[in-house]
Amino acid sequence: MTHPPNALPPVRSIRFTRPLAWLALGWQDLWRSRLASLAQGLALAVASALLWRVGQERFWLLAGALSGFLVVAPVLATGFYVLSRALERGERAGPGVVLRTWLFWQSHYRSRWDHDYWSLVRFGLLLALAGTGWVLISAALITLLAPAPVRSPQDFLQHVVLAPDSTLFTLWLLLGSLLAAPMFASSVVSIPLLLDRRIGLWQAVYTSWQAVLANPATMAMWTALILALTLLGMAAWMWGLALAVPVLGHASWHAYRELVDASALPEREPPVGAAAGPSHHKAMAS
Repeated sequence: MTHPPNALPPVRSIRFTRPLAWLALGWQDLWRSRLASLAQGLALAVASALLWRVGQERFWLLAGALSGFLVVAPVLATGFYVLSRALERGERAGPGVVLRTWLFWQSHYRSRWDHDYWSLVRFGLLLALAGTGWVLISAALITLLAPAPVRSPQDFLQHVVLAPDSTLFTLWLLLGSLLAAPMFASSVVSIPLLLDRRIGLWQAVYTSWQAVLANPATMAMWTALILALTLLGMAAWMWGLALAVPVLGHASWHAYRELVDASALPEREPPVGAAAGPSHHKAMAS
C-alpha cells in the first residue's frame, strides 16, 4: 500500500562536516568491492573520454553534455549503491549483485505491476529528460549568443568565460544552476531510497527535499565536494572519473543512510546470501 505524503520517513539533522566522512566511507567501499566498483568507474570514464573526443570541435554540445552528466549521475551511480548495500549487509559485493540489480531487479516482485515497480525507471527517465533539455538549451545559448563560433574548449574560455561582456556566461551559469539545484534536491537521497525501500516515487522525492531543507549548509558542502571531485576527474582527460565517480557513488549511499531513517519501510529487495550486517548508521546529531 502506498504511504500517504504525511507518512514520509523521518530525516535527520547532521553535522556540517559529515560529507567528509561520507567520502572516507566511499573510499573504503571502493577498495572493499574492488573490481566490481572499479569496472563501473572505468566504463563511465571511457564513455566520458569518448564524449570529450567527439565533442572537441563541438564544444557547444560538449559543455551541455558534461553539465547534463551531473544531472543524471545519481542514476548512473545505482550500481555503487548496490555494492555499498551489499557490504553493509555482509553480502558478497561482486559484479553479480550489480548485474542482478540492473538486469533482474524485478525478480523479487510478486507482480510486475506492483504500484511502485517502475518508480526508479520513471525517475531515471525524468532526469535523463532534464539532462537532454539542458544540453539543448546550452547548445542554443552558446550557438546563438556567443560573439564568435565556439568549437573548442579554448573558444569557450575566450569567447564566453573571459569575454568582456559577461552576460552570456552569467546567463549560462544561471540557467544551469536553476536546473541543477532542484534536480539535486530531488535526487540526492531519493534514488538510493527507491533502490533500498518500497516507497512511491513522489514520496522519495519529497523525502529528498526534506533532507536538503533540514541540512542546507551540509548539503551545500556536499554539492561543492561533488563538483570539485567531478571537475578534478574531468581535468585528467576524463580518466580521473574512474576513481572519482565510484567514491562519490559509494559516499552517496552513506549520505542516504545517515540522512534518512527508512527502517519503518519494507525492504525492496530482502537480504540474500550471508547474514545481514548492521541495517543502518546511527544518527549523527548536529
